[in-house]
Amino acid sequence: MMDTKLAFYGGTKEVQAPFNWPVFDQREVDAVAEVVRSGQWGNPDCGDLVARCEAEFAAYCGTQYAVSCVNGSVSLRLALIACGVKPGDEVIVPPYTFIATASTVIECNCVPIFVDIDPETYNLDPTRIEAAITDRTKAIIPVHFGGQACDMDAIMDIAQRHNLRVIEDAAHGHGAEYKGRKLGSIGDAGSFSFQSSKNLTSGEGGMVVTNDKELYLMMRSLRNVGRIEEGQWYEHYNPGCNYRITQMQAALLSKQLEKLEEQTQTRNNNGLLLNLLLADINGISPLTRGHGETLHGYHIYIFKYDPIFFGNTPKNQFVEMLAAEGVPCFKGYPEPLYKQPLFQNKNFMCYAIPEEVDYTQVECPEAEKACYQDAVWILQSGMLGTSDDIASFAKAIVKIQLALTA
Repeated sequence: MMDTKLAFYGGTKEVQAPFNWPVFDQREVDAVAEVVRSGQWGNPDCGDLVARCEAEFAAYCGTQYAVSCVNGSVSLRLALIACGVKPGDEVIVPPYTFIATASTVIECNCVPIFVDIDPETYNLDPTRIEAAITDRTKAIIPVHFGGQACDMDAIMDIAQRHNLRVIEDAAHGHGAEYKGRKLGSIGDAGSFSFQSSKNLTSGEGGMVVTNDKELYLMMRSLRNVGRIEEGQWYEHYNPGCNYRITQMQAALLSKQLEKLEEQTQTRNNNGLLLNLLLADINGISPLTRGHGETLHGYHIYIFKYDPIFFGNTPKNQFVEMLAAEGVPCFKGYPEPLYKQPLFQNKNFMCYAIPEEVDYTQVECPEAEKACYQDAVWILQSGMLGTSDDIASFAKAIVKIQLALTA
């Protein structure tokens, strides 16, 4: 007989499978061990693993160039600086994203302008962008949130009409596609993170891809203490720092990249299955597809939660119950970025942010609703499970609903 007592209260959990991340095998171990034994651990003077990794990743994304660096935050900053932003320029960003999408703009002495998200996808809403453009706007950073492709046709059209640069924040977008093109390959540059939770990881690390040779050469210089290709070791032409990754990180990434396409297909298929399974549960609404994504990365599977259908149980308590049932889940961001103390208190330590900039007056209703009321995340490791695992996620939600409404 099935145990109907919630695991939260001591019952048997619905989901039994472990969801470990990262996924690796002897190939990663051997690749790193080979680097260790070589004694050549650094970059750029020891071996060609980093260059090979960059070439492999560029080819996978369908771009001509890739520049590796220490993390995804730095990759955004390299792209912004290479794209020519100047102090006081404005950069349009979404408010429902990791802090680095906006804080790197601050680090460039530029002004983040928050534009609300589309409630159907949680991505930057193209219909709201043009109202935010001023004569100081220089770039747009669309975030492919959760691995769901932004509406890049609309965003690129706006950017071209207003002479703006587009830097895709694809920190969640490894392997995912928009109309058959890999995310990161559509704008002027695409920024990736390889932090430990990401769908492609080396523990830490980042990468920028581009088809623009001038951007590529500038980003290479910026990440390598301002050196240029034809220069000498002690000649520094640009204000860069040492943002290089190591040979060991490159070895890990190359082996992990061999698994990415199959893993992305698995996540995509499991997301489609979970959409079907959740569609019939009152109070649960998955984010919609059909907005141009031809392959969803599902770094995060997101659904909206309506407490009315769960005995008016608050979202955070529902998520605790779901986690107790064994579903790898999270309540999502507790507030939009502009509500962070960094922006509310203007702790910028920058000289070029105009005094009249006031984030206490910013309102993005859809982002706030996602944070305060609606959004529940299932993490990417769970999206690599079997079809039975995915079915158990839905069963866990139904189990909770029945218990809370009995």
